[in-house]
Amino acid sequence: MLSSYQRLMDVLYIFAMWLAGIALLFMVAVIPIGIFARYVLNSALSWPEPIAIMCMVTFTFIGAAVAYRAGSHIMVAMVTDRLPPALKKFSALLADIMMLAISLFIFWYSLLLCSEMWHQPVAEFPLLTAGQTYLPLPIGSALTVLFIIEQIFAGPQGHRPVVQMGNSEA
Repeated sequence: MLSSYQRLMDVLYIFAMWLAGIALLFMVAVIPIGIFARYVLNSALSWPEPIAIMCMVTFTFIGAAVAYRAGSHIMVAMVTDRLPPALKKFSALLADIMMLAISLFIFWYSLLLCSEMWHQPVAEFPLLTAGQTYLPLPIGSALTVLFIIEQIFAGPQGHRPVVQMGNSEA
């Protein structure tokens, strides 16, 4: 059961990594277009900034889930490194439980945000609503919840080959 859950998390991890990377790449490509149009062509475009913001929200929330699973998120280990092994394990579990609580909080309130804004149009994109543009928040926090559950039951995943993919130390 646990190995099939980990395989599913591997698929979600790879998908999330690609989605976050494409969002970052797209944002980096769109911003210079807006700058070029504004300052060289002297004709400001209305769409580059909102697209860049949507891409930034996407790579931030989806990328945070990826970073959590890989163990490459920000953490201060000055105190925990000096603890005995039993307390290290306990503090890691406590941190996972607190992360789970925070991620569930973000998931719930971002779902409420999306539902409240679902019918509000975005002026620059008539086909999208504001609620749709905020979907990376609940999706990213749901991924984080799934990765936290995996870490609680299977331990850190940073050592696994799928997580090490592309790592220069692998």
